[in-house]
Amino acid sequence: MEMDEIWKRDEVDSPCVKMCVIHPASGLCIGCFRTINEIEGWSAMEPKARKILVAELPSREKLIVNRRKKRDNR
Repeated sequence: MEMDEIWKRDEVDSPCVKMCVIHPASGLCIGCFRTINEIEGWSAMEPKARKILVAELPSREKLIVNRRKKRDNR
């Protein structure tokens, strides 16, 4: 039995970690570091665009400043 084409695709897994909270200052999800537009558009993105986005995500973590931690360091 031949495998369906859908199962042969080279998918880029979603970076979602199911901790969906948008950081107000950065506009990024604190779980995956994507914007709301990137999260909404994920299913329509081409694999190449997904790979590029996933590669950028780790550098976005520094954009999320924990306000409580910042306040404690004054």
